[in-house]
Amino acid sequence: MGFLNVLLVIVLVLSGIATVLLVLMHSGKGTGLSEMISASVMPSGAGTGIVEKNLDRLTVITAVVFGVCICILALTFPVGTIG
Repeated sequence: MGFLNVLLVIVLVLSGIATVLLVLMHSGKGTGLSEMISASVMPSGAGTGIVEKNLDRLTVITAVVFGVCICILALTFPVGTIG
């Protein structure tokens, strides 16, 4: 495996973990992790729309990075090698 593939695997793992954490932080009808965090830090209803929009943007960015890494790895990974 070359340097590019090692770097892409590291970015893939980090973006995958970040995507999972960001998805879990989304609120589902007021019962999500972000609702618990925002309720304890901010008064209710103060700027939660902005927080959700930023959370949506970060989730989309990490998901796109994950998908791009998968596509590049599929094209550049050495075929027929094990380990």
